Amino acid sequence: MGAGEPSGRDVLARSVRGQARRVALGAGFGCVHQLGEALVPVLIGVVIDQAVAGRDAGRLLLWLAVLAVVYVCLSWSFRLGARSGERAAEEAAHTLRLAVVRRVLDPRGGAEAGLLPGELANVATEDAKRVGAVNMALTSGTSAVAGIAVSAVALLVTSVPLGLIVLLGTPVLLWLGHLLSKPLERRSEAEQDRAAHASGVAADLVAGLRVLKGLGAERAAVERYRRTSRVSLAVTLRAARAESWQTGLVLALTGGFIALIALVGGRLALEGSLSLGQLVSAVGLALFLLGPLETFAWVNAELAQGRASAARIAGVLSAAPAVRGGEDLVPEPVRGALRLRGVRLGGPDGIDLDLPAGCLTGIAVTDPAGAEALLRCLGREADPETGSVELDGVPLTRLDPAALRASVLVAAHDAALFGGSLAANVTPGGGTEGPDPLTARVLAAARVDEVARSLPHGTATEVGEGGRSLSGGQRQRVLLARALRTEAPVLVLHDPTTAVDAVTEARIAEGLREIRQGRTTVVVTNSPALLAVTDRVVLLDGGRIGAEGTHEQLVRADATYRTAVLA
Repeated sequence: MGAGEPSGRDVLARSVRGQARRVALGAGFGCVHQLGEALVPVLIGVVIDQAVAGRDAGRLLLWLAVLAVVYVCLSWSFRLGARSGERAAEEAAHTLRLAVVRRVLDPRGGAEAGLLPGELANVATEDAKRVGAVNMALTSGTSAVAGIAVSAVALLVTSVPLGLIVLLGTPVLLWLGHLLSKPLERRSEAEQDRAAHASGVAADLVAGLRVLKGLGAERAAVERYRRTSRVSLAVTLRAARAESWQTGLVLALTGGFIALIALVGGRLALEGSLSLGQLVSAVGLALFLLGPLETFAWVNAELAQGRASAARIAGVLSAAPAVRGGEDLVPEPVRGALRLRGVRLGGPDGIDLDLPAGCLTGIAVTDPAGAEALLRCLGREADPETGSVELDGVPLTRLDPAALRASVLVAAHDAALFGGSLAANVTPGGGTEGPDPLTARVLAAARVDEVARSLPHGTATEVGEGGRSLSGGQRQRVLLARALRTEAPVLVLHDPTTAVDAVTEARIAEGLREIRQGRTTVVVTNSPALLAVTDRVVLLDGGRIGAEGTHEQLVRADATYRTAVLA
């Protein structure tokens, strides 16, 4: 983060303050609207008593003009209040989406633990939208409170008993509505959990569709999604039933409350305590109260769903980072010497391993789990349980993860391509006018130039989402080219050529050695073609160093190495 650049927390705080102002503004306009709504039945009662009953045409025109002004204010206040509330809701959802994405992309990781990518996407979209809608609910709820207060005052002026009924009955209705929203809150949280899981499963199936077809496992995959979707549907239906019960009961209670007001008002009119105009006003106010009270039912439902979604978002935002500490920048210039001291990679003991600066080192493994553990440590996706990993003599735990990954790039063999052109996947801003000299060298080293020649528009050809228009070997070559194009001081490659043919693999190996000359490169692979061009090979056997030497030396002298590499 540059000097003077606001932090994510500062941006979030400013956004929250802005949303609070818009909610307050929207609530203010909403209160004006509710005041006008409550005045309408009062003014109609005045018109009846002062103009209609007295047959005074002048007063009738005057009060009709007053009503017209009130309706103009009603229209504008509603529009301005709704716009402010909706803007606050959308900005809140947008801010939360950014916060979730920022946390997921945090170099220290941890937010994705135990969640499928589709689940994270659901949290960043649907849950953020539901929490954002709370701002609109607060705007509407505040306006409804103002409407009930104005109605209560108007009824108190008209009749003390009617006003007391509203003042005493409304808190009881609100309390009952809150109690009725509890089951909805619990079921809404379960609904979002299962819906997010179903989305995650669907995203995984779509991403692996080609593999599933190749294995003939489409039917099993569809059955898996069907089971997940059925569970999600059942939970959603339970949440819908809870919402319908909550809404129906609140409306029934509200209807009974309105009927009570109308009954008391009618008896007062029969006893002569109310005039005809006052009775009309009282009944009109009672009917008007139906709107604010229904709003409270809606607000309760929105708050219940918002609380459930907020808990899911909070779970992502508060997730413990996968790695802790590390604020120092990488010392410049980066020589690229890596050293492991006492690092346990699945074996009983820690290993000591030096990866010299400027060398091309191959690491062969007898256990893939050991390779994964090594890659996580070098990329600092996880810190080792024991021992330390150093870059140019500095422990990785002292370095800022983002700065570290700009210097040490761990390129996984199963990384994803993005929708767009082949050039854009290799280098940002890749266009249709042909690659720059560096990119051209990278494409040649990874033999992506051959792929480009087979495509209708060369490097400008769209590769589709996830590179689905390319074969497995072509995707691997593009991924390798992308890694080489970064010119990282330290590049760690994991099985970059498993899907290419032997001839192409040998040519890629030569290109890799040439283009990374003088820079630290580590290739974790059991490919003989790649290991043959390395300066030195290390064999990891059962979480310990089994042998070291050149590829030719180990092939001749080490049976375990021969089995791992040549079998």
